[in-house]
Amino acid sequence: MLQPSLCFLGGLLGLLLMAPVLMAPTPPSMCTPLKTLNDSLSHRRRFMKHNFPINYSIRVHHQEIFKLSNISKMKLKVEGLDELVLQRLWFQVNQGVLKKIIRVLPERHPSRPYTAELERRFRDAEGVFVHSHPAEVFQQELPETVQDIWDQLTEEPDRVPESSWRLASPKSLVDNLCHTMYCLFWDCFSSTEASQDYCEVSHSKKGRKALSQQAEMEATA
Repeated sequence: MLQPSLCFLGGLLGLLLMAPVLMAPTPPSMCTPLKTLNDSLSHRRRFMKHNFPINYSIRVHHQEIFKLSNISKMKLKVEGLDELVLQRLWFQVNQGVLKKIIRVLPERHPSRPYTAELERRFRDAEGVFVHSHPAEVFQQELPETVQDIWDQLTEEPDRVPESSWRLASPKSLVDNLCHTMYCLFWDCFSSTEASQDYCEVSHSKKGRKALSQQAEMEATA
C-alpha cells in the first residue's frame, strides 16, 4: 500500500519542482542577450528611418504587426495566458519581421550591416531563451488563439490570402519589437525607480525614451 503513495508523492514533488520553472519570471540568463539586443535597438531611429525614403514601407503579414495592444487583447481573450507562451510568440513574430527587412535591403544599403547585426543578436537571445527552459515547455499545446496566429505566420507565403498582407515601415516594425520586448521581459528592464507598466498601451513615450537613452549611455560607456 505504501508504494502507490510514494509514487503519488514523487509525482507531486516533480510537479512542484517544475511549477517554479513554468511560472518563474524571465530567467536571469536571458537578461544579458536582451540588453545587448536593446543596445542595438537604441540606434533604430537612425538606421530604420533616416536611411529610408519618406513613407517607405514593406509588405508583412498582418500578424507581424505585433503591438502592445495585441498582447492586451490576447490576455483578455485567453484566461490565464502563460507569459512564456507570449514570449515564444514574440520570437516567432519578430524572427520573420527581421528577415523581411533584411530581404529588401540591397547589399550596399547603409542599414544592411546594422539590420544583420540586429538579427544576429535577436537569434542569440532566442538561443538562450530555448536553452533556459526544459524541452517539455516547447512541446506543450498552445492555446487555440495563439496556435491560430502561429499557423498563419508559418503558412507558405504563396498560400496567404492577399487580404492578410499589410504595409508597414521598417521603423514601426522594429519599434513594435522593442516595446513588446519591454513588456514581455519587463524584469530585465525594470529600473530601481517607481515601477512602470511596460505592457500599458498608453505607457508614456517619455518612459520609452528614458529606456532608449539609458541603452545609448551603456553602449557608449
